Amino acid sequence: MKKLRKAVFPVAGFGTRFLPATKAIPKEMLTVVDRPVIQYVVDEALKAGIEHLIFVTGRNKGVIEDYFDIQYELYTTLETRGKAEALDQLKAMQPAPGTTSFTRQQEPLGLGHAVWCARDLVGNEPFALLLPDMILQAQTNCMSEMASLYEKTGGNVISLQECKPEDAYKYGIVGRGKDVHNGYELTEMVEKPAPGTAPSNLFINGRYILQPEIFDILETQERGAGNEIQLTDAMLKLKDLQAFYGYTFTGRTFDCGNPEGFIEANLAMAHARADMKDHVEAVARAITG
Repeated sequence: MKKLRKAVFPVAGFGTRFLPATKAIPKEMLTVVDRPVIQYVVDEALKAGIEHLIFVTGRNKGVIEDYFDIQYELYTTLETRGKAEALDQLKAMQPAPGTTSFTRQQEPLGLGHAVWCARDLVGNEPFALLLPDMILQAQTNCMSEMASLYEKTGGNVISLQECKPEDAYKYGIVGRGKDVHNGYELTEMVEKPAPGTAPSNLFINGRYILQPEIFDILETQERGAGNEIQLTDAMLKLKDLQAFYGYTFTGRTFDCGNPEGFIEANLAMAHARADMKDHVEAVARAITG
Protein backbone atom coordinates (compact mmCIF):
# COMPACT_ATOMS: atom_id res chain seq x y z
CA MET A 1 0.00 0.00 0.00
CA LYS A 2 1.40 3.37 -1.05
CA LYS A 3 1.17 6.41 1.18
CA LEU A 4 -1.44 9.04 0.37
CA ARG A 5 0.61 12.15 -0.46
CA LYS A 6 -1.14 14.03 -3.25
CA ALA A 7 -4.46 15.79 -3.68
CA VAL A 8 -6.16 16.99 -6.86
CA PHE A 9 -8.39 20.08 -6.97
CA PRO A 10 -10.39 20.54 -10.22
CA VAL A 11 -10.75 24.34 -10.44
CA ALA A 12 -11.29 24.88 -14.17
CA GLY A 13 -15.07 25.38 -14.10
CA PHE A 14 -16.63 28.59 -15.39
CA GLY A 15 -18.86 29.24 -12.37
CA THR A 16 -21.84 30.17 -14.54
CA ARG A 17 -24.25 30.01 -11.59
CA PHE A 18 -22.40 32.99 -10.09
CA LEU A 19 -22.36 35.30 -13.07
CA PRO A 20 -21.70 38.19 -13.32
CA ALA A 21 -19.33 37.91 -10.31
CA THR A 22 -17.36 35.07 -11.91
CA LYS A 23 -16.87 36.89 -15.19
CA ALA A 24 -13.55 38.17 -13.83
CA ILE A 25 -13.12 36.30 -10.51
CA PRO A 26 -12.82 32.49 -10.32
CA LYS A 27 -15.63 31.03 -8.24
CA GLU A 28 -13.00 29.33 -6.08
CA MET A 29 -11.71 32.77 -5.07
CA LEU A 30 -15.05 34.09 -3.83
CA THR A 31 -14.68 34.70 -0.12
CA VAL A 32 -16.44 32.89 2.70
CA VAL A 33 -16.06 35.33 5.61
CA ASP A 34 -12.41 36.38 5.13
CA ARG A 35 -10.78 33.70 2.96
CA PRO A 36 -11.51 32.22 -0.45
CA VAL A 37 -13.49 29.03 -0.85
CA ILE A 38 -10.44 27.14 -2.12
CA GLN A 39 -8.51 27.87 1.09
CA TYR A 40 -11.02 25.92 3.19
CA VAL A 41 -10.70 22.90 0.90
CA VAL A 42 -6.90 23.07 0.81
CA ASP A 43 -6.80 23.35 4.61
CA GLU A 44 -8.84 20.15 4.86
CA ALA A 45 -6.33 18.32 2.67
CA LEU A 46 -3.29 19.64 4.52
CA LYS A 47 -4.73 18.65 7.90
CA ALA A 48 -5.06 15.11 6.53
CA GLY A 49 -1.33 14.98 5.82
CA ILE A 50 -1.40 15.77 2.11
CA GLU A 51 2.03 16.90 0.93
CA HIS A 52 1.48 17.94 -2.69
CA LEU A 53 -1.40 20.09 -4.01
CA ILE A 54 -2.35 19.64 -7.68
CA PHE A 55 -4.69 22.18 -9.27
CA VAL A 56 -6.39 21.48 -12.61
CA THR A 57 -7.08 24.98 -13.90
CA GLY A 58 -8.31 26.75 -17.01
CA ARG A 59 -8.13 30.13 -18.69
CA ASN A 60 -8.51 33.19 -16.43
CA LYS A 61 -7.64 31.12 -13.35
CA GLY A 62 -4.12 32.53 -12.89
CA VAL A 63 -5.19 34.37 -9.74
CA ILE A 64 -5.44 30.98 -7.96
CA GLU A 65 -1.79 30.31 -8.70
CA ASP A 66 -0.89 33.83 -7.54
CA TYR A 67 -2.86 33.33 -4.33
CA PHE A 68 -0.74 30.35 -3.31
CA ASP A 69 2.50 32.18 -4.11
CA ILE A 70 4.50 34.58 -1.92
CA GLN A 71 3.59 38.24 -2.38
CA TYR A 72 6.77 40.03 -1.41
CA GLU A 73 5.36 43.55 -1.66
CA LEU A 74 2.43 42.70 0.60
CA TYR A 75 4.62 40.90 3.13
CA THR A 76 7.06 43.82 3.22
CA THR A 77 4.25 46.34 3.67
CA LEU A 78 2.70 44.38 6.52
CA GLU A 79 6.08 44.04 8.23
CA THR A 80 6.85 47.76 7.83
CA ARG A 81 3.49 48.72 9.28
CA GLY A 82 3.80 46.36 12.22
CA LYS A 83 0.93 44.11 11.13
CA ALA A 84 2.58 41.07 12.65
CA GLU A 85 -0.62 39.11 13.26
CA ALA A 86 -1.80 39.43 9.66
CA LEU A 87 1.68 38.59 8.35
CA ASP A 88 1.95 35.50 10.54
CA GLN A 89 -1.46 34.33 9.38
CA LEU A 90 -0.48 34.64 5.71
CA LYS A 91 2.82 32.84 6.26
CA ALA A 92 1.07 30.01 8.08
CA MET A 93 -1.23 29.51 5.08
CA GLN A 94 1.62 29.60 2.57
CA PRO A 95 2.39 26.20 0.95
CA ALA A 96 6.04 25.20 1.11
CA PRO A 97 8.12 25.67 -2.07
CA GLY A 98 7.63 22.87 -4.56
CA THR A 99 4.43 21.53 -3.00
CA THR A 100 1.95 23.03 -5.50
CA SER A 101 1.52 22.10 -9.16
CA PHE A 102 -0.80 23.50 -11.82
CA THR A 103 -2.00 21.99 -15.08
CA ARG A 104 -4.73 23.07 -17.50
CA GLN A 105 -7.82 21.19 -18.55
CA GLN A 106 -8.17 23.36 -21.69
CA GLU A 107 -11.54 21.84 -22.66
CA PRO A 108 -14.66 21.74 -20.42
CA LEU A 109 -15.25 18.00 -20.75
CA GLY A 110 -16.37 17.20 -17.22
CA LEU A 111 -14.98 16.07 -13.88
CA GLY A 112 -13.60 12.81 -15.22
CA HIS A 113 -11.60 14.66 -17.85
CA ALA A 114 -10.30 17.15 -15.27
CA VAL A 115 -9.05 14.28 -13.10
CA TRP A 116 -7.41 12.63 -16.12
CA CYS A 117 -5.53 15.88 -16.85
CA ALA A 118 -3.67 15.42 -13.54
CA ARG A 119 -2.38 11.95 -14.46
CA ASP A 120 1.28 12.87 -15.02
CA LEU A 121 1.47 14.97 -11.87
CA VAL A 122 -0.09 12.23 -9.75
CA GLY A 123 1.89 9.40 -11.30
CA ASN A 124 1.50 5.83 -10.05
CA GLU A 125 0.20 6.82 -6.60
CA PRO A 126 -3.13 6.96 -4.80
CA PHE A 127 -4.52 10.49 -4.60
CA ALA A 128 -7.18 12.46 -2.82
CA LEU A 129 -9.73 14.32 -4.92
CA LEU A 130 -11.52 17.26 -3.32
CA LEU A 131 -14.21 19.16 -5.20
CA PRO A 132 -13.46 22.84 -4.54
CA ASP A 133 -17.10 23.91 -4.51
CA MET A 134 -17.82 21.85 -1.41
CA ILE A 135 -16.89 23.22 2.03
CA LEU A 136 -17.33 20.76 4.90
CA GLN A 137 -17.92 21.77 8.52
CA ALA A 138 -17.59 19.23 11.33
CA GLN A 139 -15.80 18.45 14.59
CA THR A 140 -13.57 15.96 12.77
CA ASN A 141 -11.71 16.51 9.51
CA CYS A 142 -13.39 14.54 6.73
CA MET A 143 -10.28 13.82 4.66
CA SER A 144 -8.34 12.83 7.79
CA GLU A 145 -10.99 10.23 8.60
CA MET A 146 -10.95 9.00 5.02
CA ALA A 147 -7.15 8.72 5.10
CA SER A 148 -7.41 6.69 8.31
CA LEU A 149 -9.82 4.30 6.59
CA TYR A 150 -7.52 4.06 3.56
CA GLU A 151 -4.56 3.16 5.77
CA LYS A 152 -6.55 0.20 7.10
CA THR A 153 -8.07 -1.00 3.84
CA GLY A 154 -6.18 0.29 0.81
CA GLY A 155 -8.34 0.44 -2.29
CA ASN A 156 -10.58 3.43 -2.94
CA VAL A 157 -12.50 5.50 -0.38
CA ILE A 158 -15.50 7.77 -0.90
CA SER A 159 -17.05 10.24 1.55
CA LEU A 160 -20.81 9.91 1.89
CA GLN A 161 -23.67 11.68 3.62
CA GLU A 162 -27.20 10.74 4.44
CA CYS A 163 -30.08 12.35 2.57
CA LYS A 164 -33.81 11.92 2.91
CA PRO A 165 -34.71 8.60 1.25
CA GLU A 166 -37.19 10.35 -1.02
CA ASP A 167 -34.37 12.59 -2.31
CA ALA A 168 -31.98 9.75 -3.20
CA TYR A 169 -32.87 9.98 -6.90
CA LYS A 170 -31.06 13.34 -7.07
CA TYR A 171 -27.60 11.96 -6.20
CA GLY A 172 -24.98 9.31 -6.75
CA ILE A 173 -26.00 6.63 -4.23
CA VAL A 174 -24.07 3.65 -2.86
CA GLY A 175 -24.96 0.29 -1.36
CA ARG A 176 -23.51 -0.35 2.11
CA GLY A 177 -21.77 -3.62 3.00
CA LYS A 178 -20.04 -4.84 6.15
CA ASP A 179 -18.33 -2.42 8.53
CA VAL A 180 -14.56 -1.94 8.30
CA HIS A 181 -12.60 0.26 10.76
CA ASN A 182 -14.39 3.66 10.71
CA GLY A 183 -16.21 2.91 7.45
CA TYR A 184 -17.72 0.05 5.45
CA GLU A 185 -17.46 -1.81 2.19
CA LEU A 186 -19.42 -0.51 -0.79
CA THR A 187 -21.48 -3.08 -2.65
CA GLU A 188 -22.72 -0.89 -5.50
CA MET A 189 -22.84 2.64 -6.89
CA VAL A 190 -25.82 4.05 -8.76
CA GLU A 191 -25.96 7.48 -10.37
CA LYS A 192 -29.37 9.12 -9.75
CA PRO A 193 -31.41 5.93 -9.22
CA ALA A 194 -35.06 5.89 -10.19
CA PRO A 195 -37.35 6.89 -7.29
CA GLY A 196 -37.88 3.98 -4.93
CA THR A 197 -34.95 1.90 -6.25
CA ALA A 198 -31.98 3.39 -4.35
CA PRO A 199 -29.87 0.86 -2.41
CA SER A 200 -29.50 3.34 0.49
CA ASN A 201 -29.77 7.03 1.33
CA LEU A 202 -25.98 7.56 1.28
CA PHE A 203 -24.86 10.03 -1.38
CA ILE A 204 -21.39 11.03 -2.60
CA ASN A 205 -20.48 14.48 -1.25
CA GLY A 206 -17.33 15.50 -3.12
CA ARG A 207 -14.40 13.79 -1.37
CA TYR A 208 -12.54 10.77 -2.77
CA ILE A 209 -9.36 8.74 -2.39
CA LEU A 210 -8.66 6.96 -5.68
CA GLN A 211 -6.07 4.58 -7.03
CA PRO A 212 -4.07 5.60 -10.14
CA GLU A 213 -5.70 2.85 -12.24
CA ILE A 214 -8.62 5.26 -12.63
CA PHE A 215 -6.50 7.16 -15.18
CA ASP A 216 -6.30 4.16 -17.52
CA ILE A 217 -10.08 3.92 -17.46
CA LEU A 218 -10.57 7.64 -18.02
CA GLU A 219 -8.14 7.49 -20.95
CA THR A 220 -10.78 5.72 -23.06
CA GLN A 221 -13.91 6.67 -21.12
CA GLU A 222 -16.82 7.52 -23.41
CA ARG A 223 -18.80 10.65 -22.75
CA GLY A 224 -21.82 10.19 -20.54
CA ALA A 225 -24.41 12.51 -19.02
CA GLY A 226 -24.19 16.08 -20.28
CA ASN A 227 -21.90 14.86 -23.08
CA GLU A 228 -19.05 14.94 -20.54
CA ILE A 229 -16.56 12.37 -19.28
CA GLN A 230 -18.10 11.36 -15.97
CA LEU A 231 -15.96 10.28 -13.03
CA THR A 232 -18.76 8.10 -11.67
CA ASP A 233 -18.81 6.03 -14.87
CA ALA A 234 -15.07 5.39 -14.49
CA MET A 235 -15.43 4.50 -10.80
CA LEU A 236 -18.10 1.94 -11.69
CA LYS A 237 -15.61 0.23 -14.01
CA LEU A 238 -12.82 0.44 -11.44
CA LYS A 239 -15.09 -1.16 -8.85
CA ASP A 240 -15.02 -4.37 -10.92
CA LEU A 241 -11.25 -4.48 -10.37
CA GLN A 242 -10.68 -2.96 -6.93
CA ALA A 243 -12.45 -2.60 -3.60
CA PHE A 244 -14.32 0.58 -2.67
CA TYR A 245 -15.04 1.71 0.87
CA GLY A 246 -17.26 4.42 2.29
CA TYR A 247 -16.93 6.86 5.16
CA THR A 248 -20.06 8.59 6.45
CA PHE A 249 -19.46 12.30 7.01
CA THR A 250 -21.77 13.59 9.73
CA GLY A 251 -21.15 17.33 9.57
CA ARG A 252 -22.54 19.97 7.22
CA THR A 253 -21.70 20.31 3.53
CA PHE A 254 -22.07 23.66 1.79
CA ASP A 255 -22.25 23.66 -1.99
CA CYS A 256 -20.57 26.98 -2.71
CA GLY A 257 -21.09 26.45 -6.42
CA ASN A 258 -24.54 27.99 -6.06
CA PRO A 259 -25.60 31.23 -4.32
CA GLU A 260 -27.78 29.52 -1.71
CA GLY A 261 -24.99 27.23 -0.49
CA PHE A 262 -22.53 30.10 -0.59
CA ILE A 263 -24.69 32.25 1.68
CA GLU A 264 -25.20 29.32 4.04
CA ALA A 265 -21.45 28.77 4.23
CA ASN A 266 -20.81 32.42 5.07
CA LEU A 267 -23.37 32.41 7.84
CA ALA A 268 -22.25 29.08 9.29
CA MET A 269 -18.52 29.85 9.18
CA ALA A 270 -19.00 33.32 10.66
CA HIS A 271 -21.27 31.98 13.38
CA ALA A 272 -18.65 29.35 14.29
CA ARG A 273 -16.11 32.08 15.08
CA ALA A 274 -16.05 33.42 18.64
CA ASP A 275 -15.30 36.95 17.42
CA MET A 276 -18.31 37.01 15.07
CA LYS A 277 -20.95 34.76 16.60
CA ASP A 278 -22.82 37.45 18.56
CA HIS A 279 -22.83 39.83 15.62
CA VAL A 280 -24.17 37.17 13.23
CA GLU A 281 -26.98 36.30 15.63
CA ALA A 282 -27.88 39.97 16.10
CA VAL A 283 -27.99 40.59 12.37
CA ALA A 284 -30.10 37.47 11.79
CA ARG A 285 -32.61 38.59 14.42
CA ALA A 286 -32.77 42.09 12.92
CA ILE A 287 -33.38 40.74 9.41
CA THR A 288 -35.97 38.14 10.38
CA GLY A 289 -37.70 40.39 12.86
